[in-house]
Amino acid sequence: MEKFEIKNPAATLETLGIKQVKNAHWNLSPEALVQETIRRGQGFLTDLGAIAVETGEFTGRSPQDRFIVEDAETKDTVDWGNINKPIDNRYFQQLKGKIIDYFADKNVFVRDAYVCADDDYRMNLRLVSEYPWSNQFAYNMFLRPTGEELENFEPEWSILCAPGFHADPEVDGTRQHNFAIINFTEKQIIIGGTGYTGEIKKGIFSVLNYVLPKHSEVLSMHCSANVGQEGDTAVFFGLSGTGKTTLSADPNRNLIGDDEHGWSENGIFNFEGGCYAKTIDLSEEKEPEIYHAIKHRAILENIKCYPGTRTPDFENSDITENTRVSYPIYHIDNALEPSRSGHPTNIFFLTCDAFGVLPPISKLTPGQAMYHFMSGYTAKVAGTEAGITEPQATFSACFGAPFMPLHPAEYAEMLGEKMQAHNVNVWLVNTGWTGGAYGTGHRMSLKYTRAMITAALRGELDAVDYHTHEIFGLSMPVSCPNVPDEVLDPKQTWADSDAYDAKANDLAERFNKNFEKFAAKTSDEILAAAPKVLAS
Repeated sequence: MEKFEIKNPAATLETLGIKQVKNAHWNLSPEALVQETIRRGQGFLTDLGAIAVETGEFTGRSPQDRFIVEDAETKDTVDWGNINKPIDNRYFQQLKGKIIDYFADKNVFVRDAYVCADDDYRMNLRLVSEYPWSNQFAYNMFLRPTGEELENFEPEWSILCAPGFHADPEVDGTRQHNFAIINFTEKQIIIGGTGYTGEIKKGIFSVLNYVLPKHSEVLSMHCSANVGQEGDTAVFFGLSGTGKTTLSADPNRNLIGDDEHGWSENGIFNFEGGCYAKTIDLSEEKEPEIYHAIKHRAILENIKCYPGTRTPDFENSDITENTRVSYPIYHIDNALEPSRSGHPTNIFFLTCDAFGVLPPISKLTPGQAMYHFMSGYTAKVAGTEAGITEPQATFSACFGAPFMPLHPAEYAEMLGEKMQAHNVNVWLVNTGWTGGAYGTGHRMSLKYTRAMITAALRGELDAVDYHTHEIFGLSMPVSCPNVPDEVLDPKQTWADSDAYDAKANDLAERFNKNFEKFAAKTSDEILAAAPKVLAS
């Protein structure tokens, strides 16, 4: 039984340096937070029962405005660069002081929660937010303590979230007025100038992606996961648009989680207590599990309704293509709670290859698995972003580079060790184009992709014959139940085999160029898995 408005009697905001606020509302119910959001004119109820809000100027993460404090803890351990940008502690302290002053005459909302469904790695959090719906987001996305746990709650990390506060880049050391800064020594995150709730979630996951591998020998992963009736766990890695959430939401399997997991000596566990799904073009037919999760306690972000109604128009992208819904995981009928399972039997790397080159499914060696994990390849296609007129290769290390503070090789080597220790099958699945590149070929049938994944999960690809891709070295099955044989070899789907070779060479060169930055810290086994460009 959930209980709300409960706090540790000894808890005070003064431990966070906050000595004065108008009112502090602790652990309010989602219903109370919805009412407060509506009262403030910051949202409205849709006819699906979910509240709709707009996040303002920022409708997505701002990776160039995320910083990590460079100090004794992080100086020689963080992989500094364009993704992990350093900031001096004095700027952090300065901005934290300004946020505290900003809170002084305001009502703030406090949420006690935790992350990591495995109690061995549980991390307690305290969020202090300016907006009620930011607080509700934390209720949805993080794990929810019992009433008894709240009465004795002690946070390890804290988050101060003030969307209405703007930094002064000239004096505060930021790039512009918005910022998200992680301080590993003080165990605190401060967020200002942006209402996009994803900054709250991803800030904490960046913390876990540093702490768990570094201090607990747990592999942190940007992935979804599910488990079958026989206890076989499957993990799905993939960047946005590859089908990670869609393919893991299988009515015949229990959902462990859709975004972030740890792999410990005990098995797989979810970091979070909810889902944060894209809603653009969502329909009940295509994604019934997500559609039916949009109800009371869910939060819709940046959606429009049909004119004169409160009915969400999921095809509308007037505000952003990055429309989202946040909901607690118990909105999914077949969600596994607690969200943890055993070691995976199968791992799937999902890529949307708009070049039409990669096989629809292939089995990877440990070296290839680590190589493709570090590469984190997918492609953007025309129409997805302004200025893109042809497919563009996109590489995001570990399928989640913006949230990975350590060097990609550290995560890849941990993955390789765990794969081999637990005899895991690793598959590369192309959910993108076949029969030609974008503009000539066509998108891989979701029906076929589901059939291939099902066959892999059932062990039906263990005994079939394979042949090797001459450029990428991938092992491609020659047959698969419920999939035509000709679909399985991408070259055979192209009308012009020479055109295929040219495009495959092009993509291989992009892979190789991208990997140059990793070479110095990468083992020979991984380097040997690089594609081989054919002589023209």
